[in-house]
Amino acid sequence: MIPQGTLSFKLARAEDRLTSYGGLSLLGEFIAAIGLRELIEGNLPQPGSNRGYKPWEYTEAMIYMLMAGGSSLEDIRELRREEELLKEIGLRRLPSSDAMGLWLRRMEALGGLQGLEKVVKQINERIMRFEGRQEYTLDVDATEVVAQKQEAAYTYKGNKGYMPVFGFLYENSLCIYDEFRNGNESPGARQLEFYRKCKEQMPKGKRIRYYRADSASYQAGLINELEADGVYFTITADMDSAVKETIRRIEETEWYEPYEGCGYEVAEAVHSMNR
Repeated sequence: MIPQGTLSFKLARAEDRLTSYGGLSLLGEFIAAIGLRELIEGNLPQPGSNRGYKPWEYTEAMIYMLMAGGSSLEDIRELRREEELLKEIGLRRLPSSDAMGLWLRRMEALGGLQGLEKVVKQINERIMRFEGRQEYTLDVDATEVVAQKQEAAYTYKGNKGYMPVFGFLYENSLCIYDEFRNGNESPGARQLEFYRKCKEQMPKGKRIRYYRADSASYQAGLINELEADGVYFTITADMDSAVKETIRRIEETEWYEPYEGCGYEVAEAVHSMNR
């Protein structure tokens, strides 16, 4: 027993091992509840031999590594010290970083990404099945991922990396669809196709009712389809000379606060893209 000092509590030594990753046990319960392991096994390619790691072992190891703060495959080593925790969540062995890299490359060659897309869709369906909501808000945006890989290209921000696009449902924070893109690819590319993919991922009885995005989505084809689908949208317009002139022509008396004390004013105007 450590002698008591000024404060009114006592300290004692114990042989129990401590972990700073205790929160992963809750993640393990969530993974079990949504049936991720079965979905992975049913949709991703199996190993070449019976002694190889199962797809769910690679996938769960990757999830836990990322949730523990890892940013590269080498960070999988940090989890190896957590034997008791790994046993508790049902992950009794961990692949090495080299094995993980080989598996990721193999998955790409064998159609693993398409299988993973099916897994994501089924998980979202299981989660949204219990929601009383039928209409959702889709938030679309590109996110820069800085990387030092040799084949990575420079983004418009001047960094080497990638520029994937994500579609999130605002009401439940689910990523309904994502698309990997190289860093030098414009965030505005294939926005209409991306929206259509997001629609395909929505479970039966659920629909996209609202759409929010920045100027990357400021495209006539996309806007026309949103209107045809009855989707309310807010898309940032490119601040070109025509838009600035339209704003300049708005009378001072036409500006108003959406609600009193909000700190900003809005006004309505008509602008045509001529397409």
